[in-house]
Amino acid sequence: MSRVAVIDYGMGNLHSVAKALEHVSEKTEVIVSADAGDILRADRVVLPGVGAIRDCMAEIHRLGLDEVVRKVADSGRPLLGVCVGMQAMMDFSEENGGTDCLGLFPGRVEYFGEDLRDSTSGEKLKIPHMGWNQVHQEAAHPLWNDITQDARFYFVHSYFVHPAEAELSMASSEYGRRFCVAVAKDNVFAVQFHPEKSQHDGLQLYKNFLNWTP
Repeated sequence: MSRVAVIDYGMGNLHSVAKALEHVSEKTEVIVSADAGDILRADRVVLPGVGAIRDCMAEIHRLGLDEVVRKVADSGRPLLGVCVGMQAMMDFSEENGGTDCLGLFPGRVEYFGEDLRDSTSGEKLKIPHMGWNQVHQEAAHPLWNDITQDARFYFVHSYFVHPAEAELSMASSEYGRRFCVAVAKDNVFAVQFHPEKSQHDGLQLYKNFLNWTP
């Protein structure tokens, strides 16, 4: 039986992620762990995250999980980042006055802005961006298998990723501006939205991750 490890650094909705993975897994054991050995022995790994990036990165460093995540990325095993887990994979975040991140993807995490407005109506938009939004796939990828173009996923965030290289972007959404919501490179894929809160299509993405062989 294969194993997927959900990294536990105290800052993610771990129970929901693990339950979603268990729901779609047939021959995969799901574990939630902060132990480097457990994570490095897993066949695939998920890095979730919620909250402020400074707190997330502080706990990742305190537990020595920064090097663990990099080892997983370098090993060729499938690695999935979710929400702040995606933001943590970039070089740097503007949040909390500036926070250095893991650097798995070149690029920055930026704030939506105080005066964000709908591009059509001009109506002022609330921050955080919260609720359902369409995800427009910009490149073919196995994690999009059986997910229709412009399917809706659930978001909760005030910051978004801006990859330094356009070809890293796998999907985008619109909220006052067009912004990147998924990035991929080799064996690493990451999304801004919450698949575990996104019903059928979110579960399909997790199923695709469990079946993905980079």
